[in-house]
Amino acid sequence: MFLHTQFVEPRPQFQLFVQFDNGVSGVVDLTDELWGEVFEPLRNKALFMTATQNDILGTVVWANGADFAPEFLYTLLQKQTGLAA
Repeated sequence: MFLHTQFVEPRPQFQLFVQFDNGVSGVVDLTDELWGEVFEPLRNKALFMTATQNDILGTVVWANGADFAPEFLYTLLQKQTGLAA
């Protein structure tokens, strides 16, 4: 079974509130993940705040076309919150 996000809300300080289709939700801090050609532009706070849920892809997307795999976001949430697998 594939994991998808169902709801995404950008928060200040490069954080996202994310709800997954397995019922898990929480705040993911992306501060350390915004590097490289695609993601570094998201360090612009106005661009970061364009994060929205894309129901076709089942994950968060930004106005510049950047997106993170839902599995990556879920793993990051686990690491940051101590959430059990």
